[in-house]
Amino acid sequence: MTIPVVDAEVPRPKDVGVLAMEVYFPRRCISESALEEFDGVSKGKYTIGLGQEYMAWPDDREDINSFALNAVSGLLEKFNIDPKSIGRIDVGTETIIDKSKSAGNFDIEGIDSKNACYVQLMGRRNAIVVCGDIAVYAEGAARPAGGGPRAHPDRPNAPVVFEPIHGTYMANTYDFYKPQLSSEYPEVDGPVSVVTYVAALDAAYTSFREKVTKAAKRAHLNGHTAEKPSETPLSLEDLDYAIFHSPYGKQAVKGHARMMFNDFLANPKHPRFANIPEPEKLLATTPAVSLADKNIEKVFVGASKASFATKTDPGMACSKRLGNMYTASLYGCLASLLSTVEPATLLGKRVSLFSFGSGCASSFWTLKVKGDTTEIREKMNLLERLSQMKVVPPQEFVDALLLREKNHNAVNYTPEGAYYLESVDSKYRRKYLARLWQLNLFLLTFSFHSLN
Repeated sequence: MTIPVVDAEVPRPKDVGVLAMEVYFPRRCISESALEEFDGVSKGKYTIGLGQEYMAWPDDREDINSFALNAVSGLLEKFNIDPKSIGRIDVGTETIIDKSKSAGNFDIEGIDSKNACYVQLMGRRNAIVVCGDIAVYAEGAARPAGGGPRAHPDRPNAPVVFEPIHGTYMANTYDFYKPQLSSEYPEVDGPVSVVTYVAALDAAYTSFREKVTKAAKRAHLNGHTAEKPSETPLSLEDLDYAIFHSPYGKQAVKGHARMMFNDFLANPKHPRFANIPEPEKLLATTPAVSLADKNIEKVFVGASKASFATKTDPGMACSKRLGNMYTASLYGCLASLLSTVEPATLLGKRVSLFSFGSGCASSFWTLKVKGDTTEIREKMNLLERLSQMKVVPPQEFVDALLLREKNHNAVNYTPEGAYYLESVDSKYRRKYLARLWQLNLFLLTFSFHSLN
């Protein structure tokens, strides 16, 4: 038998990007202001300090596999996608059930990616990308930020097109990790996590801008563009929207402000920085010291307030209603942006994306809306579904997490909560029911070139 040789130099198709999206989430949430009262903390600790409004959570019939099953089935059904058209599936999650078994199956390439929150979306096949997690915390300061997940197929001429340049940064940090396999809860060092996030954004954004500048110069030298490229790096002014990995609302505010601080360092004489106080002092601050400098944070959160309202807040609907979604966090912001902004307004706009995972891994890149996003917006029906969530007392949230703690790693039991996971037998084999609704699983459908 002769095995045919496939030409590896297949040209990249035009306008590869998001063709469809689906978002799932639970029907219950709690008010963060009610949780402040329930926990006996100062008013505003969660709502102002974390920038959170509501938070969703799962019961013990929900796990990461049920998230993925329901998100993918909903995606295929709503957008009438033929499963045979899919050549690849990638599952990004840090919610590990049996620590080794893949969440994928059948005759489709792809495997799970285990990394805290970080997923980088790119590829060259018709693909479904699933981003999902169960974001729950032990009792304590981190619990009010918890939440849940997302999926998507892909082909050329997509309406939402990912641009090819990426700035990526990775480092070895212990700001958030899960060493105790007997527990769903992570080990979290909050202050280190914030500094790690800021450092990653600085490095990824800087790398991205350097690559953009080099690409523009190369294109000019090769005669592809007549206009001489600017010596000033790309900035927030060149972007219509900027969305971020948002473990809680305040982090997106800080991320946006940090981008403006980087723009200031690159071009401090720009007129938009005319009212920045003591600019010489800020410019003299070393990069390492600036990472945790509260004065720099305060100055640029204030200076970027109007920019945040225009460029970032339109992508915050999921974060405000559902809380932290780990791997799905950034893509929940993308789904929110596509749902909040009118398709006619989005057309032709450029959006930056910052993906971050503790540990750490991060990327900064851009997309451009080149087509009509009406179908994605209407079929997700995201904003209406978020508004229909039932707000329940905090005690229900606490009881649900206690139930998950009780049954975590249990065998020979039938879950006591509502929906999805039916049972776990004596060999830890999990059986699922095909019922719909639950936490937030976000599926992005990409149009990557098929090699089939």
